[in-house]
Amino acid sequence: MKLLSVVLFAMMGTKKSQLQLIDCGTNLRRPQYTDISVTCGTKSIGLAILICPAMYTGYNESLLILNHVMNGPACKGTLDQSVIPPVVRFEFPLNTTNSCGSLFRTTSAAGTGIFSDFSNLQTVNISGVVRSYDPTTGPVTYNTELKYYYSCAYPLEYLTNNTQIDTSASSIAVKDNNGTFISTLSLNLFSDDNYISPLIIPKQGLELRTEIYTRVQATNLTSHYHVFLDQCYASISPQPDSDNSTIFNLFVPCNVDPLTVIRENGESQRACFSFPAFRFMEQPNEMMSTYFLHCITRLCEESTCSALKQCTNRRRRNAVPEIVDGVTGYTTISSTPITIRAERVVAIKEQETASNNSDTSTGLGVAVGFLAFVCIIVLIMAAVFYRTLKPLKRGLTAPP
Repeated sequence: MKLLSVVLFAMMGTKKSQLQLIDCGTNLRRPQYTDISVTCGTKSIGLAILICPAMYTGYNESLLILNHVMNGPACKGTLDQSVIPPVVRFEFPLNTTNSCGSLFRTTSAAGTGIFSDFSNLQTVNISGVVRSYDPTTGPVTYNTELKYYYSCAYPLEYLTNNTQIDTSASSIAVKDNNGTFISTLSLNLFSDDNYISPLIIPKQGLELRTEIYTRVQATNLTSHYHVFLDQCYASISPQPDSDNSTIFNLFVPCNVDPLTVIRENGESQRACFSFPAFRFMEQPNEMMSTYFLHCITRLCEESTCSALKQCTNRRRRNAVPEIVDGVTGYTTISSTPITIRAERVVAIKEQETASNNSDTSTGLGVAVGFLAFVCIIVLIMAAVFYRTLKPLKRGLTAPP
């Protein structure tokens, strides 16, 4: 009876629980550290707290407050009696604007493997606490204060599936893996600097120096993070990890090709750059040069994106950093095939025309030379004939 009176006293002025003490049975006990379970989902974080131990201490579901957020139905707990033992559930999305007061904290670790010369990898930790609210008035209380802490760690990278590529765009779907952001990365090619008109590649290929506008964008992603491109390069191979293919770097950390223009990177949930169409020299005998774009992509926290773009000594050197457990690599997203028209055919025709002109000039020179030779022979023969006729003419004209 004493326990019941304490519970009723603690619940004065609050919403009465649908669950009664008698309904808890053997689950009516003192709270323990294991009374909370946390689900780190891909879209939201879910909390489940055993309600009977909380009721034993003097609280019901309306007196368990998430991160001091007492207003707003989305952040309040709901009683779930469909499970045994019954629990109070909290669920909130992975978004800083409506995550019910959760704390977002990002930690950095050095890159590993082939990306060791790039910037640090970020891992975000989302944490908070569910506290008990004691409505007791007066100088003393008989209720124990309850605190249920939760924490979820999310790597700022993507685990990708192979997907079919569409014209001028490719998409990467993210696996619904525990503790990994669910999102969609897309790489699209455009023909204008507003990134509105998709790039249409004709069958005969693009002309050299055609400006290609490229955009890598993330959707269904919390606004707390931005898209950052560490490296984008072109390769004849459609596979980004091919060792037998020549690559051409459009940009890498602290080094941008002179003809590549980085328009946006690490400033929002998209990254944009442009470059003029080129061809690979190792495809000299083909009518078209075909290659693919590969962009090494990851996320960065809004407050740290600017630091990633700074050129430091660590970013320049190739020292292998310490391998950190729990931190994986980057995501590489690839484009559709880019075909460039080989202007070699035009050059051959021009050379043939030049050759024909040269032959004509040569023939004309030979004809002129032959005529000059004939004229010289005629002049010589005329001179000889004149000398022969001159004495004869004198004889005929001499007086008798």
